[in-house]
Amino acid sequence: MSERDPVTASIARKLRRDQTDAERMLWSKLRAGQLGCAKFRRQFPLPPYVADFCCEAARLIVEVDGGQHAESVEADQERTAFFEQEGYSVLRSWNNDVLTNIDGVAEVILKRLGAPTE
Repeated sequence: MSERDPVTASIARKLRRDQTDAERMLWSKLRAGQLGCAKFRRQFPLPPYVADFCCEAARLIVEVDGGQHAESVEADQERTAFFEQEGYSVLRSWNNDVLTNIDGVAEVILKRLGAPTE
C-alpha cells in the first residue's frame, strides 16, 4: 500500500460510513472472500485518491460510478491513469448495473480476477 496519508485515510473512513446503495450491494458480494476467494478492501486509500474496492493480490480496483461520472469523464480518466500507473487494473461499473444486475457484475469481476465462472 502507498504511504499512509491521514487526509486520505480520513476520507476513506467517511466514505465507508456513507456508502451508496450500489456500493453496499457490491460489498455484500465482495466481502470475506465470497467472490473467487479474493480479499477485497472497500474505500481503499491510494493517495491522493480512494478506490471504491481493491483486491491487492490481483492488483484490481473496482469503481462503482453514479450518474455524476457521466459529467466527469476527464477526472475519471486521470484517476484511472493514476491507478494503472500504480500497477492496478481498473474495472468500472455503473450504479444502475450493480443495482439491477449484481450477478452479472460479479461475473465480470470474477473474469478479471481470472477465477473460473459457472
